[in-house]
Amino acid sequence: MFHVTERLLLRPAWPEDADALMRGIADEGVVRNLARAPWPYLPRHAREFVMRGQDARYPVFLITLPSTEGSKVIGCIGIDPCDSADAELGYWIARPYWGRGYATEAARGMIDIARLIGHTRLSAGHFADNPASGRVLRKVGFRPTGQSARRHSCGRGEAAECVLFSLDLADQPQMPIAA
Repeated sequence: MFHVTERLLLRPAWPEDADALMRGIADEGVVRNLARAPWPYLPRHAREFVMRGQDARYPVFLITLPSTEGSKVIGCIGIDPCDSADAELGYWIARPYWGRGYATEAARGMIDIARLIGHTRLSAGHFADNPASGRVLRKVGFRPTGQSARRHSCGRGEAAECVLFSLDLADQPQMPIAA
């Protein structure tokens, strides 16, 4: 499965993406805002990530910028199973691409995909010291639940306060799907 947005191509990871993935995520400032990625992030972690299987109900995509030289990996986005909703949205963007609206654009695309494959409710969260991620979630229609929880971050090596959000997909207008 692939998805095209105005500026981005969301696509599965391939084995040859390991080095590009490594260049984007091997940054403590990125990894500390993720729950599952370890720090330090090593080449073997990137290889394991690009070799893992995909579950069609819970897709994970590389966020890429298409170009005439091929696509440039700038982040990752996906949905995972969770207890509080059909799925949980997670994403990261490599530091050189922060502040350009790519996370918002990719999240809108992922919401469209979640709706297309039958999900009706998504959850998401951001560590309290990463308010930029909360702004992304609000822009794409997530609403704060009014709750927070301590959540372990492998990158931090400890638990940190996580602000919780939810999104009922029935309440969201569907964006046109790009060809």
